[in-house]
Amino acid sequence: MSRSYTNKNIGMILMERGCLSAEQLPLVVGQLASSRQRFGEICIREGFVSELDVAQALAEQFGLEYVDLSSFRMNEELLNTLPTDAIYRFRFVPLEMVSGVLSVAVSDPTDVVRLDELELLLACPLSISIAAESAISSVIKAGEGTRRVLREVSEDFMLQLVKETDKGEEVLSVENISDDTSPIIKLINTTILDALSRRASDIHIETGHDGVEIKYRIDGVLYRANEPIDLHFQAPIISRLKVMSELDISERRIPQDGRFKVRFGTKSIDFRVSIMPSALGEDAVIRILDKESIANDLKGLSLENLGISEREIKRLRKKIREPYGMVLVTGPTGSGKTTTLYAALTEIHTGEDKIITIEDPV
Repeated sequence: MSRSYTNKNIGMILMERGCLSAEQLPLVVGQLASSRQRFGEICIREGFVSELDVAQALAEQFGLEYVDLSSFRMNEELLNTLPTDAIYRFRFVPLEMVSGVLSVAVSDPTDVVRLDELELLLACPLSISIAAESAISSVIKAGEGTRRVLREVSEDFMLQLVKETDKGEEVLSVENISDDTSPIIKLINTTILDALSRRASDIHIETGHDGVEIKYRIDGVLYRANEPIDLHFQAPIISRLKVMSELDISERRIPQDGRFKVRFGTKSIDFRVSIMPSALGEDAVIRILDKESIANDLKGLSLENLGISEREIKRLRKKIREPYGMVLVTGPTGSGKTTTLYAALTEIHTGEDKIITIEDPV
């Protein structure tokens, strides 16, 4: 590792940059003897300078490049070539590998012993750049969450995508998907399986500043399924859902609605997909329509086990037995509108009258 030092110390550089005043300098120097913190750390703690100021001053002092990691996303292929725990032990961000030289961003170029240990561990020469410690932590955290989610994705589980044709249901092959998108396919498949096992009614895929969040709606309440996934997976995830739902993958400006069906074991499950543009990218909501599970839940259903007061049950029974009129059942997603209506139908279904339901979805 070649380093080009300057004779100026970090205090002089910060003063030349107008970040630190002549009055503040002796206040910081006076704390060095009694504090285990370094000059830059004391400056930040006292509020004299920002973390960015110190990082840029260190880069100038050691003749290194300063890198802004605010929009940086770690390369998964490069990560796979590195020891799993190296990034967390040595607190660095791998930038790129060029001609056998690995470019890394660190916050402390003065820890030469630690950098030499890293170089020996990776068995390749390093090109050092400087970045703010908080920025390095953010990139590592984002990458950690993504890798954990993808690592926990089942390797063996694969849903069969079903397409309805004039001749019946046709199972579509998913084997011709390129290797680059296979982790996304596994992620979506496992997300669907997990949502089914938790008896979720909806899957929400939301794009935020910290990454892509997957949430399940269970009993009307949204729960986060896992840690945020790196933002650069957002487009492949939404594109995969569009392909499954036969939507226009090139359209990103207007909402789109679609549907798909998967075969899980011996039963087929319908999914309704809504894609919506947002400020940070497209979001998706997937409604799960597991008809067999719904049918099982509705067995033995009556108004008594809905939790409605006896007084309200009497009023409802009177209304649903009227020869004409309309009963409106309203409420938010997952509040029990369909369950209430099916319980009401169970009350009046005696076999003496013809009952027709108009449902979308059925």
